[in-house]
Amino acid sequence: MATSEPMDPEAAFAQLARIKLGETDLDGVLGTIAGLARQAVPGADEVSVTLVRDRKAQTAASTGDLALYLDEVQYALGSGPCLHAAATAGAMVLSRIATETRWPQWTARASELGAGSSLSIGLPVQERTTGALNVYSTAPEAFDDSAVQVAESFAAYAAVALANAHLYDTTTTLAEQMRAAMEHRAVIEQAKGIIMAERRCTADEAFRILAGLSQDTNRKLRDVAAALVAQASRRS
Repeated sequence: MATSEPMDPEAAFAQLARIKLGETDLDGVLGTIAGLARQAVPGADEVSVTLVRDRKAQTAASTGDLALYLDEVQYALGSGPCLHAAATAGAMVLSRIATETRWPQWTARASELGAGSSLSIGLPVQERTTGALNVYSTAPEAFDDSAVQVAESFAAYAAVALANAHLYDTTTTLAEQMRAAMEHRAVIEQAKGIIMAERRCTADEAFRILAGLSQDTNRKLRDVAAALVAQASRRS
C-alpha cells in the first residue's frame, strides 16, 4: 500500500543528490531510486526501474512483487507502457487500467492482479541503455497532474544519478581490467626473464617458448607464466 505520509519531493531529490558512488554500487543506486520514488510520488503503491540494453529489458530494482510481475508480463509480451516510455523517453499515464484499450493483453493481466493505474517515465541512461521509472497503484486514477509532475521531476534527477552510477561502474570495471592486465604482463615478463636466464636466449625467443607451452598445454599464457614463476620461487 502507499505510504500514509509521502516524502516531500525536495527531500527525495536531495537524497538522490547525496548518493556517494564510492560507497555503493549500481544496484544500490537503483534500489535507492525505486524506494525514494515510492515515497515521493503521490498515489504510489509500488515502484520499479526498467533498464533496456540491446533490446533486452529487465527490472533492475523494485519495491515489491506486484511491480516486478507487471514489468515482466510486458517483457514477455514485448510491449507495454514501461517499454513504450523507455523507447520514447516520454511519460505514459494509464488512469484506468481496466478500461485502457492499448496493450490489451497486458492491461487484462494487470487488472486481474489488482493494478488500477500506472505511470511510467522514460529514463535516458547512456548511449546504448534506456530505461523507465514505473509507478503502480491499486487504485484507478491515482496519478493526477501534480503526481505526474513530481514523477517527471524525480525521473530527471534519477536519470542523472543513474547515468553517473553507470559511468562510475563502467570506469571502475575498466580500471580493474587494466590493473589485472598490468599484473598479467608483469608475470609474463618475470617468466620471460627466468627462461632467458636458464636458456641464455633473447626476450623474443623466451616469449616464443612461453607461447609454445601455452599452446601445447591448452592453458592461457598468463597461467603458464604464473606457474613458471611459482616454480622458480619454490626452487629459490
